[in-house]
Amino acid sequence: MFLLNRFLFALFFIFSTSVGSLFSQSAVIDEVIAVVGDNPVLRSDVEYQYQQARMQGQQFPGDLKCHIFEELLLQNLLLEQAKIDSVEVNENMVIQTVDRQINEFINRAGSQERLEEWLNKPLHQIQREQRSMVRDQMKTQEVQRSITRDVRVTPRDVRTFYRNTPEEELPMVPAQFEVQQITVVPEVSIEEEERVKSRLRDFQRQVEEGRDFSTLAVLYSEDENSASRGGELGFMSRAQLVTEFARAAFNLREPGAMSPIVETEYGFHLIKLIARQGDRINVRHILLRPRPSTEARTAAKAKADSLASLIKEDDMSFERAAMQYSMDEDTRLNGGLMINPETQSSKFELQHLPPAITAQIENLEVGEVSSAFEMKDDRLGKDYFAVVRLKNHYEPHRANISEDYQLLQNLLENKKSEEKFQEWIERRQRETYISISADWIDCNFDYEGWRK
Repeated sequence: MFLLNRFLFALFFIFSTSVGSLFSQSAVIDEVIAVVGDNPVLRSDVEYQYQQARMQGQQFPGDLKCHIFEELLLQNLLLEQAKIDSVEVNENMVIQTVDRQINEFINRAGSQERLEEWLNKPLHQIQREQRSMVRDQMKTQEVQRSITRDVRVTPRDVRTFYRNTPEEELPMVPAQFEVQQITVVPEVSIEEEERVKSRLRDFQRQVEEGRDFSTLAVLYSEDENSASRGGELGFMSRAQLVTEFARAAFNLREPGAMSPIVETEYGFHLIKLIARQGDRINVRHILLRPRPSTEARTAAKAKADSLASLIKEDDMSFERAAMQYSMDEDTRLNGGLMINPETQSSKFELQHLPPAITAQIENLEVGEVSSAFEMKDDRLGKDYFAVVRLKNHYEPHRANISEDYQLLQNLLENKKSEEKFQEWIERRQRETYISISADWIDCNFDYEGWRK
C-alpha cells in the first residue's frame, strides 16, 4: 500500500507522541492560524510539533515549521473527507497502539511520574488525548487508502516503466534471501489441556459467585495485549476475530453473559459480553495457554533433528519433508518456502527475517540445510523447532525486470498512487473552505492550493 513519505514524516510528529511532549502548554500563547473546513489549526499545534522534532533530533531541509504547518493543513483536509465518508476505525487497535506508545513514553521519561511531570498532566489525561490523536491518524490513513485503492498496473505497464527508466534511476536492491522452513511443534497432552480447562471452569465458578471477571483477567490472562485492561478487546466485528472465538462471542445475547470454554489457535478462552453496537461487540476474555511437557519438547527436537539428517544425507528432499511433516500451514504446501508479508514475494532482506533464522542462514551456502533450532511464535505464544534451507542468495544489484519484477511493480503502483493522491489534494483544496493567517501565508508550500 502506497504511503507518501512526506505525509508519514509529518504523522510521526503529529501522532508519535502527545502534542507538546516535554513542553508545558502554558509556554505558548495560542491563536488560530488556519481553518480547513470546520477544523482550526492552532499555533500551539505547530510549536509543539516543532519542539518535539528538535527534541528528537529530526532533520528537515527548509523551514521545518512551515513543513509541519502544511502537514497539519493536509491532516485536516483528510479529516474533512473522513467526516463526509463517515470513516470509523477499530477502537481496539486505537487502544493497543496508545498502550504501546505510552509504554515508550514512560521508558523515554524513565518513569510514569517523570512523564506526568514533563507533560504537566496525569497519565489518564495523556492516554485520553493520545487516543484522540491516534484515532484521527487512523482515519486519515483510511481516507488515503480509499483514494488510491483502485490503482492498478498491468505487466505491460511494468515493462514499459522499466524500459523508459534510465538505468541510473533504477533503485539498488540490497542482498536478499529465499528461505525454506520445516516446523515441528511439541505436542500438548490431553492432561495438560484438561488442567487448563479445569482452571477456567474454576474462574467461571468464581465469577458466578460474584468475583469480578476483569480482576481475574488482570491477574491470570495470558493475552498481554488485553490483560492490563481487564481482558477488554474493544468493539470488533466478526471478521476481526478468529472463527471459533467469534462464534462463541456473538452467541452471547445479554451484557454480562459468559461463554463456555472456547478453544482457538491461541489457547483456551473464557469470554464475557460487555456490549453490542450494531454488528460489532465488545467483550472481555481470559486466555490460558496449555504448555507442552519437557518430554514433548525433547521429542519435537529429536524429530526436527531427524528430518534435518535425512535431508542432509539426500534420503529425502526438503520439499517432500516440508509437505509431509512441517506443521506450518502457510508454507507446508509450497515446499516450505517462506513468503515475505510486506512484499508478498519469497525474497527477504536479512533484517526482515526472524533473528533465529538469520543466525542460521548466515552460516549456510545456497542449498545447505541447518540443524534443528528453537523458534518462538510471538503471535501465538508458542515455542517450536525448525529446520531451514537457504534456497537462494541474491547479491546487491540494480533492479532488473527478471529478478525484481515485484519491486518494479510496487514502484510503479506507488508512483501512480502518489499522482492520484496529489490530484485529490488539489481538487479538495479548491472545494474546501481554507483560510490561512497572514503570518503563515508566505510559507513555501508543496501544494500551492492552500492560498485562496
